[in-house]
Amino acid sequence: MAAKKSIDIPIYTVRGQRVVLDSDLAALYSVETKVFNQAIRRNVARFPVDFSFILTGEEWLVLRSQIVTSNEGRGGRRYIPRAFTEHGALMAASVLNSDRAISMSVYVIRAFIEIREQIAANATILKRLAEIDNTLLIHDASLRDIYKKLMPLLAPPLSAPRKQIGFHP
Repeated sequence: MAAKKSIDIPIYTVRGQRVVLDSDLAALYSVETKVFNQAIRRNVARFPVDFSFILTGEEWLVLRSQIVTSNEGRGGRRYIPRAFTEHGALMAASVLNSDRAISMSVYVIRAFIEIREQIAANATILKRLAEIDNTLLIHDASLRDIYKKLMPLLAPPLSAPRKQIGFHP
């Protein structure tokens, strides 16, 4: 059985969706970002909003603070990047239609599948922890009941004062 290969494509969360930036996909498909974006613009009808969208300036600033990029005017990006969802990344591979794009589209699919599996595993763990927490709460309540019932048995018996034997004036 082959060892599972780690996938290192950077995937970000933007607008509640997992996305890959245009420059990362271009590098993955071994084309320049400019050429990649030209192909996307020529086929823009294939990329509805749930497949791809251009980041807002604010979203780009937030992402830019997380990833190291050069300053504008010094060889860095001149345009705000486009983000691609899983389906958009696959559509981009079909638009490029090169051997490298086809093989890398399989790679991208595996990256998103790996993330889904990790999320599912986390959900399973969280569900199990909730079950354990619920069980502990039930056991805690039961132990409190037992403790309350045992306390009277452990305390010295409460009895009326004994009459002393003998003469009492």
